[in-house]
Amino acid sequence: MSDLLLEEDFTICKPAPFSHDEEAMLERQRCDYTQRITYQMARSGQTTRRVRVYADGIYDLFHQGHARQLMQAKNIFPNVYLIVGVCNDELTHRMKGRTVMNGFERYEGVRHCRYVDEIVQNAPWTLSDEFIADNKIDFVAHDDIPYGTDGMDDIYGPLKARGMFVATERTEGVSTSDIVARIVKDYDLYVRRNLARGYSAKELNVSFLSEKKFRLQNKMDELKSRGKRELTKVKVDIITKWEEKSREFIDTFLLLFGRENLNHLWNESKGKLLQALSPPGSPSGSVNGDDTEGGEDYSDTIDDYLELAEKMTGEGNVSASGSSGSLNGKQRQKRPSLARRSYQSLQSRSPDDDADGEEEEVEYERRSN
Repeated sequence: MSDLLLEEDFTICKPAPFSHDEEAMLERQRCDYTQRITYQMARSGQTTRRVRVYADGIYDLFHQGHARQLMQAKNIFPNVYLIVGVCNDELTHRMKGRTVMNGFERYEGVRHCRYVDEIVQNAPWTLSDEFIADNKIDFVAHDDIPYGTDGMDDIYGPLKARGMFVATERTEGVSTSDIVARIVKDYDLYVRRNLARGYSAKELNVSFLSEKKFRLQNKMDELKSRGKRELTKVKVDIITKWEEKSREFIDTFLLLFGRENLNHLWNESKGKLLQALSPPGSPSGSVNGDDTEGGEDYSDTIDDYLELAEKMTGEGNVSASGSSGSLNGKQRQKRPSLARRSYQSLQSRSPDDDADGEEEEVEYERRSN
């Protein structure tokens, strides 16, 4: 068993041999095909030799779907020697249609897959008993979908009836036909791509006018790409400069409106707001005896002013004569007391009483005269 593992590791490091190579012929000679292996024996792993499994196909544009199918065939039993048959170009073109890759390219693609132990060139379309015996095939691996051909509904039908068929699963979403369909769909893009890489119009089988059209489109795309790169470069420069300037703006703002400056501005603004919302008080005390602004008391000054007015009025009365003079003197004696009361009433009035005060002054002047 260890020798088999070493042999498998060795085959991974090199391409799989063809069926006519000496290595493959020796492996086939060592196989005792008289010991037939049933499906149950192969599944249990209780076999005295390696189980020879055969898988066939076209393998054009070798892709992951092909590799996955071969991986399943290689691991369908515990100890498998995987033989892969690849049909040649003549048979493939006649039975299935034109291929993208030729036979040699398809052989090389398959023999470099790590799961493959041996390659059969010029594989038949249907498997005869002679072909199965010559290659000592125990089981044939393929997907379970019936594969019909001329005169047969399923070319794998006889092998299924004999219990020599094992099913693998197809990989959905990928096939050679799908890949070819993608190329055909984007034909113009692939032609322009190859022209840009140096292929000639003759090699790509395109006309002179088509070549000029594709080359013009390539040039336009090149100009667009260059313009986008330049625009991106300009945008990056603008953003870089803006980031540099923004740092300067932020530093200047913090210098002007830092915590200390903001506190100073707030205190000044708060004082102005309070002064605007609370107008200054009256310059003299009120009737109720409220102090004036600053706590100063002007009552003594007012009394001195009124006494001076009384003295001046008394001197005028002495110089007067007659009954009319005495009458006028009495009226003048009343003026200082009236002035005192008028001044005190002005102090107690609010701005809303200005109109009433003006009427009282007019009435006072009329009576004095």
